[in-house]
Amino acid sequence: MVTIKRILAPTDFSDNSMRAVRFAAEMADKFQSELVLLHVVQDLALVLPDAVMPTPVATPNLDDMIAAAKTGIANQVANLKLGHLNPKAEVRIGSPAAEIVAAAADLKADLLCVSTHGRTGLAHFLLGSVAEKIIRYSPCPVLTVRPTKTG
Repeated sequence: MVTIKRILAPTDFSDNSMRAVRFAAEMADKFQSELVLLHVVQDLALVLPDAVMPTPVATPNLDDMIAAAKTGIANQVANLKLGHLNPKAEVRIGSPAAEIVAAAADLKADLLCVSTHGRTGLAHFLLGSVAEKIIRYSPCPVLTVRPTKTG
């Protein structure tokens, strides 16, 4: 029998990721699993090459970004009414795909529940796919939640 003790739900606070968090919460409720919400803060100084930033640009303070992420997770828990699940909050710094995969391993997640943006073609090529990288390297099964169709 498959047991799901811990579900990891990464969030970037977008509508798509909120949908994935809802799926993760429903599964955590049904399986009586621990729910962990994760946000990865990207250090912009490491992401943007010097060629893009020819003059010094004021980048947000990393501590402020971490605090904002924790507040964002708390707001998401409140907005989605997840308090009864007592979800854990995790904030990491780095590349989203790599940190999500590392968190799944570190936390011994039994399931990852991630959103996709549904990009194809040139947009997918130029922007890459965090979900695709997570699926490729995840130490546990991954449930992908597609965006809702509009129009």
